[in-house]
Amino acid sequence: MSELELRQAIIDQCRAMNASGLNQGTSGNISVRHGGRMLITPSAIPYAGMTPEMIVSMPIEGDASKWEGPKKPSVEWPFHLDILRARPEIGAVVHTHSTFATILAIARKPIPACHYMIAAFGGHDVRVCDYARYGSKELSENVIKALEERSACLIANHGMIATGPSLDKAMWAAVELETIARQYYHSLLIGGPVILSEEEIAGVLQGFASYGLQEKRS
Repeated sequence: MSELELRQAIIDQCRAMNASGLNQGTSGNISVRHGGRMLITPSAIPYAGMTPEMIVSMPIEGDASKWEGPKKPSVEWPFHLDILRARPEIGAVVHTHSTFATILAIARKPIPACHYMIAAFGGHDVRVCDYARYGSKELSENVIKALEERSACLIANHGMIATGPSLDKAMWAAVELETIARQYYHSLLIGGPVILSEEEIAGVLQGFASYGLQEKRS
């Protein structure tokens, strides 16, 4: 994709996640790696009125204050940038306040292996990172820790992060994470899920590698 196409794709996905209920208002944000720079949604701009030139560009390495664009970057730019710096295999980061993932984040409940698709995020659970104020360096550090050997996490009292090697795959991961969060939440209402063992999840990971689902992971 050209940079212009990527900028438009970010806007299209932002509008799609709000239309689907995956996010509300301007609370979510999306970033994409493009060469040595990060493209990220601007702060507090309604997606319906967002245009490609409003997408902010900043260097992944070096001085992040040298961002380019007519609007300020999302207030969450620090964890987006730090994820791309720490994980070169990640090409896109999606952050939302989706309902069920956020309910679990508020309760600080990690998502265990209640469904075999939890393996799509790299292991036997999706962790909840420790709480820190939005936009802070501490939050970035907590997110990076929760994402170790994982492609998604919940953010305590906040929301969720899903990543992928491309924007399409990061969005797939965000939808899948919210789906499992909803299933896990409802299973708790009827006595709780039966949790798959680490050995069973290891078998799922092995199976993913053989039929291609592995490509949807970062």
